[in-house]
Amino acid sequence: MKSFICYVTLLLFGASLLANSPSTANESSINSNSLVVAETRSSEEFIARGTEPFWSVSVSKKGIVYSSPDTKQQTFSYVTPLKAEARPADLVRVYRLQGKGNNILIIKKVDACSDGMSDKKYPYSAVFILGNKVLEGCADKK
Repeated sequence: MKSFICYVTLLLFGASLLANSPSTANESSINSNSLVVAETRSSEEFIARGTEPFWSVSVSKKGIVYSSPDTKQQTFSYVTPLKAEARPADLVRVYRLQGKGNNILIIKKVDACSDGMSDKKYPYSAVFILGNKVLEGCADKK
């Protein structure tokens, strides 16, 4: 029994040394920094659009811009999107836009989205909620 306790103590001591070693800490911070950079680079730039009625929403770090031939262009500050829990970051993005009313843009990765007017297939579907208006369409990375 004494030898078992001694073995477990040595094992735990060795594990704590490994966890606190400088090389492991540096590797950990390098890996976490790499993940942050990979997620925050220009991958957040999208153009979402729909037909009947025609509309578009441009997403970039500079801002989120809604335009339509029927209404005045509206610009919203860029907000970091919510992501689906336990899913890849590229699967679903939900932008809660600042301003009056419920303004939300949802971009979801799909097999293929069709705008209904052209033969182009988009890799994302989009739903844009502007106040009480719900617009559905497709999206693509810029």
